[in-house]
Amino acid sequence: MGQHHEQGRAGWGIMTSLLEGAKKLVTRGTDTGARLEGLGAATEAARGRLDDELVGRAATVVERGTSRLRLSAHHTVVGIAGATGSGKSSTFNALTGLELSAVGVRRPTTSWATACVWGTEGAGELLEWLGIPPRHQTTRDSMLDTRRESNALEGVVLLDLPDHDSTEVAHHLEVDRLVALADMFVWVLDPQKYADAAIHDRYLAPMRTHADVMVVVLNHIDTVPEDRRDAMVDDVRRLLAADGIPDVPVIPISARHGIGIDQLKGEIEKRVADKRMTVGRIEADVRAAAGELRAAAGDAPTRTLSDERVEALESALAEGAGVPAIVEAVERSTRWRAGRATGWPLVSWVGRLRPDPLKKLEIDLGADSKALRGQGVSVPQATAVQRAKIDAEVRSLADDVSTGLGAPFADSVRRASTARLSEVGDRLDDALRTVDLDAERLPVWAGAVRVLQWLLVLAALVGGAWSVAVMLSGGLGDLPRVGGVALPLVLLGGGVLLGVFLALVCRGLVAATARSRAAAADRRLREAVSEVASELVVAPVQAELTAYTSLRTGLDRALA
Repeated sequence: MGQHHEQGRAGWGIMTSLLEGAKKLVTRGTDTGARLEGLGAATEAARGRLDDELVGRAATVVERGTSRLRLSAHHTVVGIAGATGSGKSSTFNALTGLELSAVGVRRPTTSWATACVWGTEGAGELLEWLGIPPRHQTTRDSMLDTRRESNALEGVVLLDLPDHDSTEVAHHLEVDRLVALADMFVWVLDPQKYADAAIHDRYLAPMRTHADVMVVVLNHIDTVPEDRRDAMVDDVRRLLAADGIPDVPVIPISARHGIGIDQLKGEIEKRVADKRMTVGRIEADVRAAAGELRAAAGDAPTRTLSDERVEALESALAEGAGVPAIVEAVERSTRWRAGRATGWPLVSWVGRLRPDPLKKLEIDLGADSKALRGQGVSVPQATAVQRAKIDAEVRSLADDVSTGLGAPFADSVRRASTARLSEVGDRLDDALRTVDLDAERLPVWAGAVRVLQWLLVLAALVGGAWSVAVMLSGGLGDLPRVGGVALPLVLLGGGVLLGVFLALVCRGLVAATARSRAAAADRRLREAVSEVASELVVAPVQAELTAYTSLRTGLDRALA
């Protein structure tokens, strides 16, 4: 897929330049340039996601359309196509008034088309783009023409294409090439084989989106009895309706006898006069290509990952990585450390017999470090059930956001969501090890309480020792008193009682501090998890959804 994107960026750079030039040349009152831009954007978004051949056809339409808009806007390329024996070349000669194309047994074997041009200004570059060699080009007002006619066909480039059903591969390849380039088509049918699948299945039906730039001619009408002509024309119309182009004009003619030639010429003149055929052909190509892309991509509304869906994924990853266990350990460790510091020292030493909850998780904060570092230590290992939950959550996310998308884009979303799933476990472990849990540092107030507790213990010991010494000496009556109580007893009782009272009061502060530290650790750990989830799952999935949005937006512009 990456290779497709690289090729796409290079091709899109050229295409964008063409589009910018083309926009300046689009006929006033049209937005063909905008439609081409929309299709180009959709093509770029589809690259590597939809079928390569389909995307390639759309890219060709954009490139061909922008190239055509850069060329002469005063000329309309009209291609005359038909099967062997249909009288296609006779029709060409009748329209030009010149014997330019050989007919019947004199039909040349060359695979080149013949061109007749009305008006030469700007036609040279157009003919070069069409790939018509100079020896197959004729201008209508050249010395070959001795007749004086109106200039109603001024700006027409009339092409006599090779037989589309020729046994020569080069012939029908040339037809296919020029059919893709012509602005308007005149399809010549023979009364004896107008239902031939070769033209209906290969050209007429596939080009149902191009009805506005087509005319169908039923030639050799002179060979059909007059009372059957209308029925035959109606039958041709029935076949065209079956091809999906019921509104295409059907003109019965006889190129040999001149029947209907004026009507055909008038139809061409009328269409050429409004200078819409070139734009109409390009827009028909754009509609066809955009329709194919839309059918392949699906017509589901654009979407994005909701915050709730991302939060659910991050919660699953956090649980799988053991974040709740770490947070609980941080809270218990803070209670253990702060509890030892603020408890009554003469009994708080019992807490030393219990290990630090963080160390039970095999998390070594280090003597001087506040962060989870990785040498020789590890975060809690996720169980198979937790890993399975992560996998299930990732796949569920992809399924939720891809529901209704066309199969290619749905598959693209799923591939993006699971492409780096195997990295998630290790990346989560690495990310969590860099998180500052702030679990080792003793709160300032707890340190102050510890100092005060030891001062109270010291006071109690002094008071106790003093009291014992006085009792042994029998001199209690001479001691200083506080509220009528001897000072040694005040120091002894006050030190013990105040120490116990202070330890009890600090229990609430210890619990609040532990919860605060745990909440802060939980937030930091989940931020680390969020970064991993974003890089490995969310961003890739969102990129696919953004591409789908770009494709839909581009197609909406192309089909506007």
